[in-house]
Amino acid sequence: MGTLSIVATPIGNLEDVTLRALRTLKEADVIYAEDTRVISKLLARYEIKKPLQRLDAATEAKKADEIVARLEAGEHVAYVSDAGTPGVSDPGTRMVAAVRAALPAATIEAIPGPSALTAALSIAGIDTAEFTFLGFLPHKKGRQTALREIAEREIPTVLYESPHRIEKLLEELSALDVSRVVIARELTKMHEELLAGTPAELQAHFAAHPDAVRGEFVVIVVP
Repeated sequence: MGTLSIVATPIGNLEDVTLRALRTLKEADVIYAEDTRVISKLLARYEIKKPLQRLDAATEAKKADEIVARLEAGEHVAYVSDAGTPGVSDPGTRMVAAVRAALPAATIEAIPGPSALTAALSIAGIDTAEFTFLGFLPHKKGRQTALREIAEREIPTVLYESPHRIEKLLEELSALDVSRVVIARELTKMHEELLAGTPAELQAHFAAHPDAVRGEFVVIVVP
């Protein structure tokens, strides 16, 4: 029976990859990736040449069957998402579940590393003894209910948001009288930025700095 390695990769700075992750990628027979073009940059940086297969959210079920067959043949399979830890608001969970169901005795190992969630919490300067992580909120159905619940929570809530919706999210939080939000943007990249204030203050910041409305956002709603 082969081994399935779920490998965390950098969220920005390519130097954040772990030694174990590099060794695992070098030893794997094949690497499945959310986007082969993205992982190719990391592999080229560290001179790793391996067969690549795409496995994104739309192809998890189909490609899981392929991975099961490879594991049955004794292969070492690695899986990476575009950035950070697979399965955390990224593809991977359904594939892992399918492998566990088909091959209960298979070795599935976590190769831990970067995560935007923990990176943001580590520099936010808030009490992180307890928090709720919701990932990306639904765009329509259930969104307002989720936002009202967030506004009423007594512990921090962490969200991911895209540049196309960050200003709308701040507007929604302001309407719910949320008093403090921390935003981490472009973590580990050249334009990394951490902002804190009321939703209205952060709206004003982005209105005054439209170039800052880009990249990935980690949003922490502070009770």
